[in-house]
Amino acid sequence: MYASILAGGSGTRLWPLSTKINPKQFLRLPGPHTMMQATVERIAPLVPMDHLYVVTFGAYNDSVAAQLPMLPREQIIAEPSGRGTAASIGLAATLIAARDSQAIMGSFAADHAITDVEGFRRALALAEEVAQQGYLVTLGITPTYPETGYGYIRYGAPLTQQDGLRAHTVEQFIEKPKRAVAEEYLAAGNYVWNAGIFVWRVDRILQEIRRWTPTVADVLDEIGVVAARTQGRMTQEVEQAMRAAWPRLTENITIDTGVMERASGIAVIPISVGWNDIGSWAQVATLYACDDQGNTIVEQPTDAEGQLHTHIGVQTRDTLIYNATGRLITTAGVEGLIIVDTPDGLLICSKEQAQLVKEIAERVQQAKPTA
Repeated sequence: MYASILAGGSGTRLWPLSTKINPKQFLRLPGPHTMMQATVERIAPLVPMDHLYVVTFGAYNDSVAAQLPMLPREQIIAEPSGRGTAASIGLAATLIAARDSQAIMGSFAADHAITDVEGFRRALALAEEVAQQGYLVTLGITPTYPETGYGYIRYGAPLTQQDGLRAHTVEQFIEKPKRAVAEEYLAAGNYVWNAGIFVWRVDRILQEIRRWTPTVADVLDEIGVVAARTQGRMTQEVEQAMRAAWPRLTENITIDTGVMERASGIAVIPISVGWNDIGSWAQVATLYACDDQGNTIVEQPTDAEGQLHTHIGVQTRDTLIYNATGRLITTAGVEGLIIVDTPDGLLICSKEQAQLVKEIAERVQQAKPTA
């Protein structure tokens, strides 16, 4: 199996720890490896390093290389600008197809956490088998509560099963629902969260990109002509072709809305593997153990002896305190807060309004003086 890892996100929802310069995928959450390193390790038994591509932006090229020293630089794809996952995934598929037009390809985000790694690998093995039959396969997360921040997938008849897992036909991709609708999905039992994890033959996904997003396909075709000469390696020649063709992509198109919601022949494998997209500080809190008051305290060593600096709290409940500065943090009479102290800034917000952190990060960026 080949694979592409998407590592171009800015991670603004986890400001101030995640910044434009050092976004979420390059952080140790929860550790000891960075999220991108953990993603590579997770798929390593199924994907040789020579078959792995990382899609990122030029600004993160060196960060990817530093964190994955065993990955050939010719397999790091630096997009000139973000134009959505249809282009990102299609670009990786184009380079892989230049090496093997019938290759099976997995597509993964670099910033997801999964606790049941062996269960995830078993699901990938089944997905590879189903993809060989020509299906576009996605791994869907069995919902545990009526989440309104994820898209859903409704599935139908079973196709095949293996190792206690079952692949089903996909009936519909659904955008983020309202609470009452999400509760109905949870009760129905044949809906899963759309985690954006895909497995398919490269020829099949490129065929569907050609059918549904021809503008993207035209750009990929132009790059593919050059990639065929380099056997799918990101040489200077391919980079030049990409820079020349990329400006014709004038809008961002996701693989979900651009292709998957419109294509046919799609299969889904429902999985329960402890998946977490770590899309907010409230979700970060679930990665760590909490005390008997429901508080999650995360501290980083700050001196030569690795001494941890403690939090002192009085009547403090259900609060996340992430200390990356070594300063003493004290709280009294608070509940349901997120407190993140880093050299780049101090964040204090309620867990219920954790989604507002993205807006804070955007305003901080706007407020910075320009050179």
